[in-house]
Amino acid sequence: MKNSLSIVIFLLFFIHTATLFAQLDLPSFISDNMVLQQQSDAPIWGKSDPNTVIYITSSWDGIRHVTTADEQGKWKIKIKTPVAGGPYTIKINDQTINNILIGEVWLCSGQSNMQMALSQSEKGEDEAAIADLPNIRLFYVARELADQPKDDCYGKWEQCSPESAKTFSAVAYYFGKKLNKELDVPIGLIHTSWGGSTAEAWVREDILKSESDYGCYYEKEKGKEIKAKPGELPITQHSPSKLYNAMIHPLISYRIKGVIWYQGESNVNFCPEDAIRYEKLFPTLIKNWRDDWGQGDFPFYYAQIAPYEYGVTKVAAMLRDAQRKSLKVNNTGMAVTMDIGNPGDIHPKNKKDVGDRLALWALAKTYEKTSIAYSGPLYKSIKVKGNKALVSFDYVGGGLMAKNGPLTHFEIAGEDKQFYPAIAEIAKDLIVVKSEKVNNPVAVRYAFNNSDEPNLYNKEGLPASSFRTDDWKIDQINKSETKK
Repeated sequence: MKNSLSIVIFLLFFIHTATLFAQLDLPSFISDNMVLQQQSDAPIWGKSDPNTVIYITSSWDGIRHVTTADEQGKWKIKIKTPVAGGPYTIKINDQTINNILIGEVWLCSGQSNMQMALSQSEKGEDEAAIADLPNIRLFYVARELADQPKDDCYGKWEQCSPESAKTFSAVAYYFGKKLNKELDVPIGLIHTSWGGSTAEAWVREDILKSESDYGCYYEKEKGKEIKAKPGELPITQHSPSKLYNAMIHPLISYRIKGVIWYQGESNVNFCPEDAIRYEKLFPTLIKNWRDDWGQGDFPFYYAQIAPYEYGVTKVAAMLRDAQRKSLKVNNTGMAVTMDIGNPGDIHPKNKKDVGDRLALWALAKTYEKTSIAYSGPLYKSIKVKGNKALVSFDYVGGGLMAKNGPLTHFEIAGEDKQFYPAIAEIAKDLIVVKSEKVNNPVAVRYAFNNSDEPNLYNKEGLPASSFRTDDWKIDQINKSETKK
């Protein structure tokens, strides 16, 4: 009898020990130094041997959660997080995750202007030297391409320090720093971007293939495959869905507060009429990510591309307008950069103002800091009165103003669709636009050329977005050809 009891005890001990020491693989971003979204049901997941019992205990409440790995060894548990604070630990079987903070988590994505490191930006070396901010945590997703959706990515959480901040996204850093200062809570920033990437590279394949509008992207891919030399990989950061598979899909389910995005330059003229196609593609990307995360319409704030001479007529102006029109998507916001670009450099160095302006949207709209001005004037409507066009705006704040002299970069046209430089004047919250060459105005455009640097602001110092009131077709002309 004693022997039988001893055997039972031994078996129970063996099973318990085997469970504790079974192979346990966690995604790279569920690790030491991570930030979990406060006051949420935060998913924790991983892989183990099939049918392994998984025990998870967090130090903030001591509650023990139990689940069992499925036949493929996959498991997931949602744990309730408290208000912002820490550091905490989470114990998963025999593993302990240390130095966890609870706060606000933001995903930061896009192309080179998001990727630009703090040290490469204006005064970035000086800023990095003082970036000892342990309540900000940084996760930098390694750049990778994939044909199929991946479950993990390479990277690690680090405390924000002069060393870690130096190579991190400047825009994301300044965004996180402003939130941390204003909210006084820990901030987690997940940076996943790739210079030169197109928006379609960040969208799920089945979505792109369900729409004929996106067929040109696959035609481009076939062309690259035909031209590829032996041993040469034809897929790039332009290839449809390849970045989504490798750099977004692994992160899905990790609880986030929202997204900031800085991209668009590579969709200016990647395919014919791509700038116009962006009006549909960009909202498609936003919906794709929101649907996959399953968190509802989380905030999605983005930077409008800056003035730059692309060499093809008005393509940048049209893409900026596509971005402006994307504000119709629920819970989005746009940081205008018309005044902080560099027409001779597609990578303007002033990234602090970009990050700060994105943070203004988050502070006002997500965190309900209602006293903050967060947008410059955005075109609202046009009304014609005699030979004048009266243009009204949202976000006029304390009033409209022109910097450094009279208003510039306004154009006006009649029914013949010929635009002429216009005189524009501020009349309270309206802009009155006219030209002696246009007796019966029909349409107005503002800063509607690739490299225009206009001067309309609100009195809070935030610039107006470029816009057009018409929807007339614009012929795409390569300017280099017109010079011949």
